[in-house]
Amino acid sequence: MILNRLTSRNDQEEWLRIRKSYLTGTDAGAVCGMNPYKSAMQVYLDKISPEIKITDNEVMRLGRDLEDYVAGRFAEATGKKVRKSNAMYVSGEHPFMMANVDRLVVGERAGLECKTASPYTADRWKDGNVPEWYYLQCQHYMKVLEMDRWYLAVLIFGKGFRYTCLERDEEMLNDLVSIERDFWENHVQAKVLPSPDGSKNADELIQKYFRRKEGTVTRMTGMDEQISRRNELVGLIKKMQAEQKIIDQELKIYLGNAEAQIGISDRYRVTWTEYETRRIDTERLKKEQPEIYENYSKVQKSSRLNIHAA
Repeated sequence: MILNRLTSRNDQEEWLRIRKSYLTGTDAGAVCGMNPYKSAMQVYLDKISPEIKITDNEVMRLGRDLEDYVAGRFAEATGKKVRKSNAMYVSGEHPFMMANVDRLVVGERAGLECKTASPYTADRWKDGNVPEWYYLQCQHYMKVLEMDRWYLAVLIFGKGFRYTCLERDEEMLNDLVSIERDFWENHVQAKVLPSPDGSKNADELIQKYFRRKEGTVTRMTGMDEQISRRNELVGLIKKMQAEQKIIDQELKIYLGNAEAQIGISDRYRVTWTEYETRRIDTERLKKEQPEIYENYSKVQKSSRLNIHAA
């Protein structure tokens, strides 16, 4: 197995530039459609764009600053010795696959991935489970470095520290390599945009990169089937929403007749509670305090897709 040592993270701009030429462990889940925070479209647009965008936020900084702490907790809990690995490794067998790893485990064919997580996502880590995109990230690393296992340690803020051992899964790796190769060859290298996946991330990317020119008209070919299916779905959704509303009303009548706020069946617990919300009367504010309205107004651009019969 050939491992190519390219560079460290000391030069962040160069590090980001090199990553554009490969699929990384953090790309794996998105390419497979398993990452709710990153879509295949985003990976594609990042790879083909010459722009080097350095982004940072509080969550990313916490992850960096606490990486040493998480690694230390893992070593303390397991008795294993770990060492940093700042190199960028490229698979000799699959040269489109690259890996940046947090730690290597001394004396084992294994590595360690360090994570931090919000307490609101604690259920994702319950009973030794890990989020699917992190599982794929670790399998990707095992393929690139030809390792037998990968440890995943997470600090869940306010909830505690957990770690698990992920064994190499050859069947999974065969599928993962096939998906990544297809994405790299038939999308990135061929400059073919992946299909959208319906995610919010895809919405934002389409809004950003596929802007419309006002007043222009284009002849659409090969899209009638999709438009017809969309219209069918709109009708089906309306029908299902109406059916849901009827059931909601029936439940409220049932609880109302019983003079109860809570209903319990063999399988469900239903509550019907009142609550108050407070909203700003924007029309009144605009009329009576126009300067305040103007100072605190924020323009947000959006788009709407309308379909009419020809």
